[in-house]
Amino acid sequence: MEQKKIDRINELARKSKTVELTDAEKEEQAVLRREYIDSFKRSLTSQLDNMYIVDEKGNKKKVERKNEQ
Repeated sequence: MEQKKIDRINELARKSKTVELTDAEKEEQAVLRREYIDSFKRSLTSQLDNMYIVDEKGNKKKVERKNEQ
């Protein structure tokens, strides 16, 4: 995510603590936050996809997703 967008998220958060945001600002904030969260999840998933666990015997095992039930 671009630093400009992160700065805008922070600007809106600071503003919301002093005055109420307009409906347009609230919508912009929600869109930017969702984009930030999605970007964070993609980054974390990418890191985990390239991670291995090494057991006591030195065997490597790729980290796998848990089956959601």
